[in-house]
Amino acid sequence: RGWHDPRHAVWPKYEEMEPQRERPCYVFHQRTAVLEGVRQALWLTKAVVKQGLPPQVLSLAEEAANQIENQDERVLHAIQHSRFWDSTEKKPSRERFCPVLLRDLLHLCGTLQVKYPALGKRMLAEKYSLSACWTRGGDLFQVRGQNGLLLNSAFPIPVVAGREEVLSSQDQALETFYPISPTIDLQVTNVYWEKTDTGFREGYPYPHAHTLFILESGDAPKLREHQVCAKMIMFAFGNALARAHTLYGTEPRVLDQPVVVQSVATNGRTFSFIVFQLNTTDLDSDTGVKNLVWLDADQPLYEYAKIRPLIKKKVVQVPAGVAGYQPETFKKFLALYLHGVLLHISSHVKENP
Repeated sequence: RGWHDPRHAVWPKYEEMEPQRERPCYVFHQRTAVLEGVRQALWLTKAVVKQGLPPQVLSLAEEAANQIENQDERVLHAIQHSRFWDSTEKKPSRERFCPVLLRDLLHLCGTLQVKYPALGKRMLAEKYSLSACWTRGGDLFQVRGQNGLLLNSAFPIPVVAGREEVLSSQDQALETFYPISPTIDLQVTNVYWEKTDTGFREGYPYPHAHTLFILESGDAPKLREHQVCAKMIMFAFGNALARAHTLYGTEPRVLDQPVVVQSVATNGRTFSFIVFQLNTTDLDSDTGVKNLVWLDADQPLYEYAKIRPLIKKKVVQVPAGVAGYQPETFKKFLALYLHGVLLHISSHVKENP
């Protein structure tokens, strides 16, 4: 017939695939669930962790000028829309309400564009594919594949840690988990391309990765909290490394201008936040300047969302509706969204007095 039915395609054997390499590559992709979680991700990215978000980010959340009108009421409406009003199911699946909640919250944050026009210089990208390679401890590693919803920006996030704090990271030791190998649970392959790809063509008007949003999906393996945080760290690092290689080349070096990428993960009820600052692409050894990670994990936006009340022994245990709303969690979400916008506005005012 002159065409091949893909349902009956004959694929080449693994040994016959191109390009075959002698050196194995350890791959982290969207379905990877690493045993050691955050500790393993920190070793792979040569990073040290700081608990909590940076002070300059938290200060954004506390400023009254950055709050949305009727903020708590509108966030509650977003929760109710995702859990009660978007579906006729008695109990909507997590795969249904989680993306709806995220997009509603992003839409709510976007209403501040009237106050901060720089928010209009952003774009959400879905199903983009990332690739970034590096050497660590003599082994070759790669982060690749589709990994979430990426908020891109026309300008980069400002550096979080100053030069003195970056240089002081040389004295900090990396945590090890010997005798467990740091390559455990990573896919090992000899068929790979050693390349760097941000997932966007040259000349894309929004080249800077701002915030990566990771959702709990139905077809992916169920991850524990520390494994979700590891996934956030790895893909934030991958986006930062790909950008650094584009700007400075692939030669290992300490970056003159660190690259900052944020990440938010949610299962539709709890949120985890990280800020990753890539200070160096010289990742092979344990010595020298380290990369920095700020982590604030497992923050509940609300406790329960019940269509019908939970009654036991004729006593209402959990009332119908949304219970246990935590406004501080959304404030952190909004602060990460606004991070970098105010600095861009002030620099624009200085250039155009």
